[in-house]
Amino acid sequence: MSVPTLNPVKSKSALVLTGGGARAAYQVGVLKAMGEMVSGGMPNPFPILCGTSAGAVNAAALAIFSDDFHAGIRHLLDVWENFRVHHVYRSDAPGIIRSGARWLAAMMLIRRSSPISLLDNSPLAHMLSGGLDFSRIQNNIDSANLYALSITCSGYSSGQSVSFYQGGAECVPWERTQRVGCAMPIGMEHLMASSALPFIFPAVKINREYFGDGSMRQVAPISPALHLGAERVLVVGTGRQAQDAARVHSSLYPSLAQIAGHALNSIFLDCLQLDIERLQRINRTISLIPPERLQSAGLPLRKVDVLVISPTEPIERIAARHLKELPRSVRFLLRGVGAMNRSGSNLASYLLFERGFCNALIKLGYDDTMTRASEVRAFLDV
Repeated sequence: MSVPTLNPVKSKSALVLTGGGARAAYQVGVLKAMGEMVSGGMPNPFPILCGTSAGAVNAAALAIFSDDFHAGIRHLLDVWENFRVHHVYRSDAPGIIRSGARWLAAMMLIRRSSPISLLDNSPLAHMLSGGLDFSRIQNNIDSANLYALSITCSGYSSGQSVSFYQGGAECVPWERTQRVGCAMPIGMEHLMASSALPFIFPAVKINREYFGDGSMRQVAPISPALHLGAERVLVVGTGRQAQDAARVHSSLYPSLAQIAGHALNSIFLDCLQLDIERLQRINRTISLIPPERLQSAGLPLRKVDVLVISPTEPIERIAARHLKELPRSVRFLLRGVGAMNRSGSNLASYLLFERGFCNALIKLGYDDTMTRASEVRAFLDV
């Protein structure tokens, strides 16, 4: 039996999976729908995979199973459809109380040392180490089922957005203002660093620097895919890219959770929308310049087709309906900062790793993608 190979037409296609904690379940729904559009046994139709934050975990899983797209999707569905909070961070009462006490002591200046993080995400490290075989990434690169995998992290000392990538010999490092590309075999430490939500999960040391969530200071989320040679990019976000709702007025002072949720939204959502608008503007400019003029001028510009799939419903509203699924200890911790109210559900949506919420997002991602099936099929060329 002949082994399916990549279609040359798709060889420059990239999949960009952004961050968002538990919101990344939406991406799995999108992938589930795309899996139904691709023939069984085929390799991943995206030879270039780029992930940030929780999207880094999903991208790495696809890279590991890039010789069989459906196997990768099944693996992700098996994890996300059965997620519980304790799979990601300690939610037992002693662990929550100990963590809360450390923060309270630090705020009251009782402790001289600062707490490392609000939550202990060692369960996530245990789950990833047991479920992902990172050696298969290089095997898939060598067998041409994968061109490159990029995982973006944020350096706390340098302030740079660093995209660690593993790819073929043609991939070369890059350096731009506040962002660099660094060749390195991808391992669990990169996923843990990229998904380390600021304040909430601990930073991870890679080489000589501590790194945190890759969405921080990532001013150009699509750029790693472009530097790796992508000519077509499918971006799966975790927040609505168009906010048409009327502004809501309130005389109540915002809770700590509401402020934190707003800050996380700014980190995870705003830069993506700006980067997409910038790319579309460059595409329009290039379309006005004759190809021979570009070539004669030696301008390294090319048109990049981009398709964006993002939630059609506000995820924080979905989260508000599932807050009671959180363990009692976590609800107690979040209630203190106002995250158990509808106005604070934005913050909770990043931490709500529970089956009901995750399955609701998977369904939304699936439905949103199937609604745009003709666009997606055209992009996948199937």
